[in-house]
Amino acid sequence: MTVSTAFAKARADDRAALVGYLPAGFPDVAGGIDALRAMVDAGCDVIEVGLPYSDPVMDGPTIQAAAQQALDRGIRTTDVLRTVEAVAATGTPTVIMTYWNPVEHYGGGRRNGRSGVERFAADLASAGGAGLITPDLTPDSAPEWIAAADRHDLDKIFLVAPSSTDERIAMTTAACRGFVYATAVMGVTGARATTSDLAGPLVARTRATTDLPVGVGLGVSNGDQAATVASYADGVIVGSAFVRALLDHPDDRAAGLRALSALTADLADGVRRG
Repeated sequence: MTVSTAFAKARADDRAALVGYLPAGFPDVAGGIDALRAMVDAGCDVIEVGLPYSDPVMDGPTIQAAAQQALDRGIRTTDVLRTVEAVAATGTPTVIMTYWNPVEHYGGGRRNGRSGVERFAADLASAGGAGLITPDLTPDSAPEWIAAADRHDLDKIFLVAPSSTDERIAMTTAACRGFVYATAVMGVTGARATTSDLAGPLVARTRATTDLPVGVGLGVSNGDQAATVASYADGVIVGSAFVRALLDHPDDRAAGLRALSALTADLADGVRRG
């Protein structure tokens, strides 16, 4: 199933899609795969696999803590791709969310006439990955990635923000495939007590430029918030709340998986009420 198909299926069910994020390698590679599969089983329609990075400028403290655990355990990009392969095998569309530097320098960067970007795209496609979310890469700076993604039939998911001008939104959505990622708040990731009042107008402005689904991320942590976002967005994207469910059970993985499944079920119920 592709990302577009997952969103279309949710739309046919008269609901928003639930998009769940965890960094690969957290709490370790095998544990991360188990956690992502639990999220699929409990109701996630699309999975984002984070590529842990040492300078996560967009991530708040919760995701930073999880990514640091993965880095401390020696996570490698090949482990991220192995995670994608395992989750994609469930039939759930699986994308990587990553800062640009690891993609550009994948496999040692350009060598033997082949760039790191091209090798990354080829290996992501071979692993069954559906595409890439690039929070620090804008379409006007991404010709190499856009070309490589098109060659390997990968989705290109760029971000729009409340600060984006109408012209930037139009330029960004024209380059997207799969869905458009709308960041609901101006700031780093993290669960919040209330959803942003900037998200609804941003979704409306984005929809004015594209027929692609619009997913809203940054801040959702429970089913009621998911229902609110689902009332105006095509997808509800959740990351920090999932990470927190595991961080709260560092010494009991079974309990962490139960908490993760319960949270996913609550969020899945929320997108159906939206």
